Amino acid sequence: MFIETERTPNPATLMFRPGRQVTDGGSADFSTPEAAEASPLAQALFSLGDVSGVYFGEDFISVTKAEGSADWADMKPQVLGVLVDHFSSGAPLFVQEQAAAVIDDDPADAEITQQIQMLLETRIRPQVAADGGDIVYRGFKAGTVFLEMQGACAGCPSSTYTLKMGIESLLKYYVPEVTEVRAVEA
Repeated sequence: MFIETERTPNPATLMFRPGRQVTDGGSADFSTPEAAEASPLAQALFSLGDVSGVYFGEDFISVTKAEGSADWADMKPQVLGVLVDHFSSGAPLFVQEQAAAVIDDDPADAEITQQIQMLLETRIRPQVAADGGDIVYRGFKAGTVFLEMQGACAGCPSSTYTLKMGIESLLKYYVPEVTEVRAVEA
């Protein structure tokens, strides 16, 4: 099995592409070993010790190394070993289905939230996924869009710039009701 690796804008995160589908179109973000209990693969990656985050995209896995941990040159073979073992074994990605977060938007804002979500799906998420991360819509209230940064985007030094100068500017341009974009944590 050949797994490609790619750098991301976040120097602490590498993206691993196993050449096959990872999730069924969704995503999963694990920021702690406790959260990783839902996935045998995420648990195995956290068990390496120097891992502080794991993110599953549709066709990639992003792994974030802990601050002060070994260099990627030392960690990368260990991560590749875990990934090869997992995909070769045919083990499931999740122990159980993950529940999607329920977002309670004001029904009066339905048209606005639909425009925001369409822009996120068609213009923003594909670009962010190319860098090993994801941005998930979490709500809209009084002109503010709440987004969750996942994968390589979470904790990336340039994430604030991306959020404010890129995403906020785009949403304000196409959806005049948007006045601000804020990052939230899961």
